[in-house]
Parts: sequence; structure tokens; C-alpha cells
Amino acid sequence: MNDPVVPFDLTRMFFGTDPTLFYLEIVFRICAVYAYALLLIRWIGGRSIAQMSTVEFLLVIALGSAVGDAMFYPEVPLLHAFLVITGVVGINKILDLLIFRYRSVEKLIDGLTTEVIRDGVINLQTLRDNKIGKSELFENLREHGYVNLGQVRKAYLESSGRFSFFRARPSRPGLPIEPAWDVFTPEICDWTSEAGKNTLLACRNCGTLVEAAANTPDVCPHCSATVWTAGRLPERDEQ
Repeated sequence: MNDPVVPFDLTRMFFGTDPTLFYLEIVFRICAVYAYALLLIRWIGGRSIAQMSTVEFLLVIALGSAVGDAMFYPEVPLLHAFLVITGVVGINKILDLLIFRYRSVEKLIDGLTTEVIRDGVINLQTLRDNKIGKSELFENLREHGYVNLGQVRKAYLESSGRFSFFRARPSRPGLPIEPAWDVFTPEICDWTSEAGKNTLLACRNCGTLVEAAANTPDVCPHCSATVWTAGRLPERDEQ
């Protein structure tokens, strides 16, 4: 029967109950496991780790557990750790080969690149399918220097989860995204309001632009929303 644990036993908390010589074994385990894992990672290639695709992300998680446990748990033999690490890396290499040879496997594992914005109009279905809010999209756009959607010719959600943006030349009016809506919400207006007269109106849901006129639709032709704001040019283009 194990002895009961003494609460707040500082010696046990900081030094454990293993023999003092085991600390030297921990140092040896760290060196051995680290060197072995490093050799296998070099074999995989630094480019794979840097890109962090789905496969590489799983690789990092699996290696982290296999490498860490073997470094300081005395009941984990080094040979077992080496076997696990080798198996994880081997599976990774097999998946890389399948992804390289078969487009269907690449789509299944890495996913697809999808269009998020086309000519200043948001593809709302892409946002819904990928559980992405407009606030996250707008934040990424602001980080790349965009102040309204009219500046965006194309935007893609890459299979890696990152956004790619392509600027429209020249810039066009569009739904304002700067300042951030949490700081200043664009004024709601339509063709009958003072702010909406003689201007372009932008759908606040998807960014679609329409002329402010007596025949301006109440419903957005792209997303069926009913809330509009004045479409704007970037300030440097307004001057």
C-alpha cells in the first residue's frame, strides 16, 4: 500500500522521491531523446514544420507528448520512446507522399482554398462554412492596411487557415471597416436620408454597392439584408 501523500511537503514538491542520481539520468534522457527527435525532424525538412499544415500540426502534438514523457518519467524506456517517435514521423512521411501523389487525399487532409471576397463583396457562405465572423475578417484586412472593402479585388481563405488579399487598382468605394465597428459603427442610411443622398450605398452585411436613387432596392440583391451605409473611398483618394 502506498504511503499517504503529505500535503505541501516542499521536499516532495520540488525534488520528488527519486534517488538523487536520477537527475543525472534525466539529463541523459533529454540529450538522447532531443538528439533523436532532431535527426528525424531534419529528415522531415524544416519547410514542413514552418508551414504547419494539418499533418504537421498533428506531428508537433504527437512528438511533444512522446518526447516529453520519455525525458523525465523513469518508467518510460528510451527504446519505447524512440519507437513511438519513429512511428509518428513515419506516418507523417506516408501522408506527405499520399498528399503529393493524390489530389483527393490533399483535399481531404489539407482542405481547399476558398474565395472570401470578390470585387469588394463578401462571400457569406464561405464565412459560414468555416465558422468565421466578419469581425475576424475585417481585423485581418485592417492589419494589411485596408480601410474599406472596395479596395479588395480578391480575398481567399487558404487551406492553411490564413487569409490572402489582393488590392483593387484603382481603389473603389466600399463598405468601411476602419475605424473598427466596435469603436465607431457606420451610420445606417438609405437613399432618402441626408447621408445617403448623391452617393453609393453599401450593404452592411456583405458590402454590395448600389446607387442611391429613388429606385434603390430596400433589400440587398446579394444577401437580402436591409441595412445600408454610405460607401466610402479611402481618405487619401477622397482628397
